[in-house]
Amino acid sequence: MKKKWKQKNDDEIRNTNELERCRQIDKKFNTGMIVATILNDMHFKDDKEIEKFLKPKRTDFYNPFLMPDMEKAVYRITKALKNNENITIFGDYDADGITSTTILKRFFHDINKECNVYIPNRLNEGYGLNKNAIKKLSVDGTNLIITVDCGITAIEETKYAKELGIDIVITDHHEPGEEIPDAEAVVDCKRKDNKYPFRELAGCGVAFKLTQALCKNLELNENQALKYLDIACVGTISDVVPLVDENRVIVKLGMLLLKQTKNLGLKQIINNAHFKEFNSMSVAFGITPRINACGRLGHQDEALELFTTDNQEKATELAKKVDEYNIQRQLEEKRIYDEAITLLQEEAQTNGITNCIVLGHENWNPGVIGIVSSRITEKFYKPSILVCFDKDIAKGSGRSIEGFDLHKALMECDKYLTNYGGHSLAAGLSLNTKDFEKFKNMINEYAEKNIKDEDLIPTINIDLKLEDSQLNIEDVEELKLLEPFGQSNEEPIFMITNLKVVSIKTLSDGKHLKLYLKNQNYLDVIGFNLGERANELKIGDTIDIVGNLNINEFNNTKKVQMLLKDFKITNWLKQKMQK
Repeated sequence: MKKKWKQKNDDEIRNTNELERCRQIDKKFNTGMIVATILNDMHFKDDKEIEKFLKPKRTDFYNPFLMPDMEKAVYRITKALKNNENITIFGDYDADGITSTTILKRFFHDINKECNVYIPNRLNEGYGLNKNAIKKLSVDGTNLIITVDCGITAIEETKYAKELGIDIVITDHHEPGEEIPDAEAVVDCKRKDNKYPFRELAGCGVAFKLTQALCKNLELNENQALKYLDIACVGTISDVVPLVDENRVIVKLGMLLLKQTKNLGLKQIINNAHFKEFNSMSVAFGITPRINACGRLGHQDEALELFTTDNQEKATELAKKVDEYNIQRQLEEKRIYDEAITLLQEEAQTNGITNCIVLGHENWNPGVIGIVSSRITEKFYKPSILVCFDKDIAKGSGRSIEGFDLHKALMECDKYLTNYGGHSLAAGLSLNTKDFEKFKNMINEYAEKNIKDEDLIPTINIDLKLEDSQLNIEDVEELKLLEPFGQSNEEPIFMITNLKVVSIKTLSDGKHLKLYLKNQNYLDVIGFNLGERANELKIGDTIDIVGNLNINEFNNTKKVQMLLKDFKITNWLKQKMQK
């Protein structure tokens, strides 16, 4: 796929005007010049901000009582604790929801208050508060529901709970609608009246802040809340929120705790995932899919039990089950992906190629189609919506690209939808099966009008251009100072130009590309899933490359390696200019 290369900063301006500032950062924080240059380009206000970014401390957390309704939430929960009321934590089935629920469940357990927990089944109930669940909790004697990672749009459900005599404290991080639920408290930093300094916490981040506030109000040691940072770290990474500001503090400190976690279930997952190193990518690819697999297949309660058990035998047994669910999810994902690709090819031959991929099938798992949609969007760099038919009802999940607001597109087509929600890059929807083709045609017409050809070319944002002579093991190892990587703090991408191809190989039956390049020095390059591009190159070609840098260690020997994102052959251009 053709890609646009875009440099985030003007190297010429930086080199002439800011080199001294980079030297100062390197000298003060001992970062190496590559990291110092990247930090300079982040435009921190002062050295205090750089210090907080590189070495966040426990004192860097904001006051939780600055959050909307936090005082009201703490008052109502404290009252329930004093009166020994029946409390139910109402969570969500994804990794953020499970970790959010775990934090509160653990906190109450540690202060000798046992709470009930309710996680809706994704396949039968869907997301968030629902009246059937509230009725069941009422029958079971619940006096107070505390929501985590949900509830901000539950207007009718909150009214229904009140009618049944149940109070609700909502903690959420999603965007509210025009109306706020009439609950005892609504703690959400995305409220219009928010004065909290950071609005991008994950659901588990809000739950963690609630425990901090409760600790202050109950006059507990603040370390009581900090005990749950390993769980909050996992949920924050899993929910793909921006890893900046307080989220970075949660994850940076949480990763330290994760290495020595005392949570039996979490420790067992880590053992099963065979972590080579502890970083945000290990969590994102080793822990998150395992937790999410449970919710996707309707086993959300077992994911929660894994994180809350204090029995080693039970933790081992549940972690094994979670692994099995993840394997089952992978098989389901592969089957649906293969069927979707076949269906796409057939439709392209019949109806031509469209700017928005919309596919439907009656044999697809509604809990898995979102992942498949992500893969299809990544492969073709087009918005995609996958819909599964269940008799008269159809449920769908979609992913989009930069520049095409999927939620807005659904708003334009809502005459055929019974329900939808989400944001610009991801959304869920439901409709009547009989309206699928009409919806498909309508959203395709909208996409044709609103997606330009240049929108369908992915962009690689380059942080820094380097000479191969600048690459040394010490400076590349210092890149770890910038971790954890994630949204809004992506792993730096570097460009190196004018490299001669010395060796070309493919690995894993042609799946991966292995290059050996040289300008002033030799450079080892690996391009995962780029093996099919090997035939574009020949020995002696001159190329420019972009990718991430790391240290490859083999047989006790370390060397700098680039993880290739893309390359461009430049020798043909030089030959043309010479002619």
